[in-house]
Amino acid sequence: MKNILFLAVSFGFLCMACGKKEAQYIPAESALDAGREFIDACLKGDFAKAAFYMVNDSTNTRHLGQAESRYRENDKEGRQQLRQASINIREVSDVDDSTSIIYYNNSFDKLPLKVKIVRQDKAWLVDFKYTFSPNL
Repeated sequence: MKNILFLAVSFGFLCMACGKKEAQYIPAESALDAGREFIDACLKGDFAKAAFYMVNDSTNTRHLGQAESRYRENDKEGRQQLRQASINIREVSDVDDSTSIIYYNNSFDKLPLKVKIVRQDKAWLVDFKYTFSPNL
């Protein structure tokens, strides 16, 4: 009887351990890391990860939602091409010790793009709205 109870409790703990896990992302150690992780997550369709590396405000959240919608509008082949695309960083411009701009494109569509990365509360995060309004 004790063996059955032990097995049942062990099985319960095993099921809980294998249950839904929240993704654990490593905070970026530099502006380049934050930008690269954000861009890569967007290309791969992992918008939860992209949000982790982004300044959390309503404008950025709206832009990320729109980017996700555009990503989902692609057919299966288009999404696969984006997932396989490489990031081509053309320039990293350090505006000051807490702000950098990454100029890049990806190997799929080759459109020139940029993201602004800022240091907030000891964390490097992408300020995505800059991509759409570069005067910020």
